Parts: sequence; structure tokens; C-alpha cells
Amino acid sequence: MKVLVTGIKGQLGHDVVKCLQARGIECLGAGREEFDITDMAQTERFIKAYQPDAVIHCSAYTNVNKAEEEQELCYQVNAKGPENIARVCRALDAKLLHVSTDYVFPGTGEQFYETDDPTGPVSVYGKSKCEGEEAVRAAWDKHFIVRVSWIYGKNGNNFVKTMLKLGAERPEVRVVCDQIGSPTYTVDLAELLCDMIETEQYGTYHASNEGVCSWAEFTEEIFKLAGYSAKVTPIPTSEYPTPAARPLNSRMSKACLDRAGLKRLPDWKDALKRYLKELEVIK
Repeated sequence: MKVLVTGIKGQLGHDVVKCLQARGIECLGAGREEFDITDMAQTERFIKAYQPDAVIHCSAYTNVNKAEEEQELCYQVNAKGPENIARVCRALDAKLLHVSTDYVFPGTGEQFYETDDPTGPVSVYGKSKCEGEEAVRAAWDKHFIVRVSWIYGKNGNNFVKTMLKLGAERPEVRVVCDQIGSPTYTVDLAELLCDMIETEQYGTYHASNEGVCSWAEFTEEIFKLAGYSAKVTPIPTSEYPTPAARPLNSRMSKACLDRAGLKRLPDWKDALKRYLKELEVIK
């Protein structure tokens, strides 16, 4: 099997390529330098030249706040891009795994969202990702749409790295406590995506490390494992206004993985510990 991975310079794309290589699966990682996913001619030319059996599409516009200003660019990358890739995959009869987000949901209540629950994004970023999902479904049947949340990995900036920096510099860090979700380690997520692409269990999935927490609780665990003495002060979202609205509830049910016979990811605390070891913050 030959697999093309987009977003090679991002956290997830980087670890997906590493995972495929470790399994002895031929793969090619591509970024913006290789082709522009918003340009159909470039997309078609690049993908058809490689002739993959599957594409794992990790590339996305992910600056949630800036998306409120750069709406056109955000929609081009997150909606038009996946449609272009899906159309080429259909022409090649190649599987497509498209990575989406918890932001497609409104984030209300305390329930665990199921894959078939109604969407209702509250930000431009979420709306663009929702349109991307719909475009993939309309363009090509052989697809996996995988919604992920709160991801962090070695190759890039993320919440964990930011908190490690702040915790080392400050005696106190104020962190939002009423947004609930599941942090997700890209190493664990990559394993699942590689498992998935070797099947024909097409459909929509939720994938994140097991268990839930708030951003404040996540920070407390980061500081505890790193041996930091900095105090975490929980604050409501109302005290930390941002240009883009955030979902308060990002709980997602993983029953979809069970039904497909796919293995769930490890607990988020276990994942965080392994990540901090990868960063050599702890031994």
C-alpha cells in the first residue's frame, strides 16, 4: 500500500508518517511547498503523479481566532481543499482519511457527542471544518472522517508546550476551567489512523485519548508531572474572551471505534506522561 500524507510539517502529519514508516508502509509526506490543496490543478497533478492507494489528509487551517478575520482563506483550506482531494481520490479509487474536529459541534450540555448527532459550529473555523466534512461525503464514498480534539505532539506548538513555558516563568497561571474535552497525543492518534486506513470500515469517527478534563485540570497534571510549583488558578471562559467562540463541551463518544473493531486510545494522563518523556521534560 502507498499512502500520501498531507500536513507533513504539522504535529499530526509528522507522527502519521513516522508511524507508517515504522510499519513498513510506503508513504510520502507533503506540505504547502509540494502542492496547494486549494488549487485543483496542482492537487490533481501531484496526487496522480504519486498514485497512492490512500490519502491521510492532516493539513488544515487551524488558527481558530485568526479565522474570524481570514474567513475566505479558512474556507478555501478547510472546505475546498478536502473537496479537491476527495475528487482526486475518487478518480484514483484511493481511500481518503480526512481529519476533522470537535469544533463542528455547538459544545453545549454535558453529553458525549455521537458521530451522528447534529452539528452546529459556533466559529468560522468550526463552520469551515463542517463544510469540509460535507464536501468529502458528497465527493467520495471510500472515506473516513475522523474528528479529533485538543491535539498535541512534538513537531510544533501546542497547549502543553505553552503551559510548560508559562509554568517555568510564573508563580501563577490562570487557565479556563469550564471547557471540557479530551487531550489527544498525536503519537497515539497516528497509530489509530494507520490502523483505520488498512481497513474498509468507512464512515465518521471520533478519536481522542480516553477520559475528559478541563484545560485547568490538564494544566495541573502537566505541572505535577513536570515537577513545577506554579499555581493553577481556574477561571471561567467569560474571564478569558477570544475573537472566536469555543465549545464548552467537547466530550465525544468513541462507541464508533468499538463498533468498527478499532482500538481506543489510551487514557489522557498516560499519554501526557509519555509525551513529556518524549520532550525529555521527565525521565
